[in-house]
Amino acid sequence: MKAVVYHGARDVRVDDVPEPEIKEPTDSIIKVTLTAICGSDLHLYDGYIPTMKEGDILGHEFMGEVVRTGNSVTKLKVGDKVVIPFPISCGECFFCKNDLWSLCDNSNPNKDMAEKVYGYSPAALFGYSHLFGGYSGGQAEYVRVPYSNVGPLVVPREIPDEKVLFLSDIFPTGYMAAENCDIKPGQTIAVWGCGPVGQFAIRSCFLLGAERIIAIDRFPERLEMAKAAGNVEILNDEDLEHPTETLRDMTKGRGPDACIDAVGMEAHGSGISAVYDKIKQTFRLQTDRPTVLREVIQACRKGGVVSIPGVYGGFIDKVPMGAAFNKGLTLKMGQTHVHKYLKPLYDLIAENKIDPSVVITHRMNLEEAPQAYELFKHKKDGCIKVVLKP
Repeated sequence: MKAVVYHGARDVRVDDVPEPEIKEPTDSIIKVTLTAICGSDLHLYDGYIPTMKEGDILGHEFMGEVVRTGNSVTKLKVGDKVVIPFPISCGECFFCKNDLWSLCDNSNPNKDMAEKVYGYSPAALFGYSHLFGGYSGGQAEYVRVPYSNVGPLVVPREIPDEKVLFLSDIFPTGYMAAENCDIKPGQTIAVWGCGPVGQFAIRSCFLLGAERIIAIDRFPERLEMAKAAGNVEILNDEDLEHPTETLRDMTKGRGPDACIDAVGMEAHGSGISAVYDKIKQTFRLQTDRPTVLREVIQACRKGGVVSIPGVYGGFIDKVPMGAAFNKGLTLKMGQTHVHKYLKPLYDLIAENKIDPSVVITHRMNLEEAPQAYELFKHKKDGCIKVVLKP
């Protein structure tokens, strides 16, 4: 079969690889009908997530048709159309039973490796390094799905793939980011990053009752897409010398009630701090660039919430913990508990309350994945979201 394969930093290729096989009785094999490149995939592409190996198959946003099932699979049958959550969860451990699906105790076969880095192991993830299990991803013609009685969501055949694909990751990720803000009526939320997750965070903030959204990005096309979501005021980051002061002025001196960092570890910026981050990351003195994280902590009002859906992989420097502590901020973050949100967010789609396909700007064949990665990474041709069809 064809699959998108990692060969090193900034080197992905479409290779012929063996088709996956049933390994456990709760496995299924899915024929992928649509997959996507996520912003998190760029962290792999750029070489910032450790334990990637040459030959690893990428991709954690995918859906498809069930073509084979293990002997113990009761939830699925051959021919079902399914969306697959990006965390792999057992459904039986303490964390799964408490809706903390991305913290599953049992799905990561390399948990000893993760414990050395993080203290405890999170759930395994599809196509996201051996630190997170080493499972093959869904940017392929076929994929093995473990714990198939737990993860997959069966969806009607008549609903277009593009409308439900993003239930696998970015729609729940944006929604959980908004939910973490603990939004009250009349509140103002500031969102840094208007990529796909930022777009869903903005729309989810409105669904949860926010009155006003301020969106910050450096690409005009992403800001315009954000503006189209509703009562969204847009700020171009390249025009902001002091984001905290600008947001204070826009909120009568108080600051946003909550701030969302939808950028994460490869944030861009200007000034001394951005240069400092770039140098330290280049020489591996820190793994992530926390430019936006610093800004959201500084800009959030006293007693407010900082929500972090943007991925951070390792260690960062010069984070203003004194500001977070002395302003009494609440920080909420983490990989998304996708399973928790699948059904309620699917219902919003089915009721035409949201159409997730609005973020798609480019549709390409799987064989064009190397070009698609470059297009997405460098934001060429107004690229906001790429979907790939095997």
